[in-house]
Amino acid sequence: MRELDITTEEAGAGVAVVALAGEIDLYTCPEFKQELLRVIADGASLVVVDLTGTTFIDSTALGVIIRGVERLKQRDGRLVVVCADPSIVKIFEVTGLNRIFSVYGSRDEALAQTPF
Repeated sequence: MRELDITTEEAGAGVAVVALAGEIDLYTCPEFKQELLRVIADGASLVVVDLTGTTFIDSTALGVIIRGVERLKQRDGRLVVVCADPSIVKIFEVTGLNRIFSVYGSRDEALAQTPF
């Protein structure tokens, strides 16, 4: 069984950081989806998905992120991603997802450039 560690913290009013460590794939995505939907339901208007500790991401995880973006847009919110791994960033670029949500190299950068 693959491991995925998820930690969530508030980073200000209406701002939630969901940090993922490990592999995000078909087997671990249900946990990620549940946590992402929970923070949105709890009223976060900005969700920062921190993939700094992520070693692998598949299309299932991309789908969860896209659904999070769509759900937040319905509430005038935003989802941004933090990722420093060049191979994962390349996935966002090749799929065009970096045009749907912003990708930052660090959590501090994401929080500094996303006013809420």
